Amino acid sequence: MTTVYLSHGLESGPGAMKMQAMKEVVEALGGCEAVVMDYRGMSSPSERLQHLLATLEQRHADPAECIMAGSSLGGWVSAAASVRHPLLGCFLLAPALGLDRYPESSPVVQAQHTWIIHGWNDDVVPPGPIIDYAQAYRFPLRMLNDDHRLHASLKTILDDFRHFLTTCLEPAASETSKT
Repeated sequence: MTTVYLSHGLESGPGAMKMQAMKEVVEALGGCEAVVMDYRGMSSPSERLQHLLATLEQRHADPAECIMAGSSLGGWVSAAASVRHPLLGCFLLAPALGLDRYPESSPVVQAQHTWIIHGWNDDVVPPGPIIDYAQAYRFPLRMLNDDHRLHASLKTILDDFRHFLTTCLEPAASETSKT
């Protein structure tokens, strides 16, 4: 079973609108389980990363069967986790990449599938470094006329997320049908 770990941003929580909507998308797909991470009380990026890695270990998760999806600092945590354990997928929303105050400010995602969504009007994580990052590694990038929270683009995000998950699961589905 593929597990999708959902990581919220710095000033958000596991009950946030995007996290809960994405959880519903995961649960609607067969063969997937959603784990909504709770980083409340952890402001340090390193502390959040350690919490996610410890969760993977406690759950005896095979990273090759895991998908990380994160928003803002949760996007950084997802990307940084993939550096330690290559993943099936990494779905990043307004990821906090290229920011000097974060350790390892631009971790290179190690995943079979990667998708980035960012807002043109993001005043927290400027779009320029995200565009450069996506271009440098040839990662798909969708730029939206939205701000950092991406609330005006929820339908687009959920449609992209559903498509992304389906794409990630296709190889597993075809391997299963061969047996």
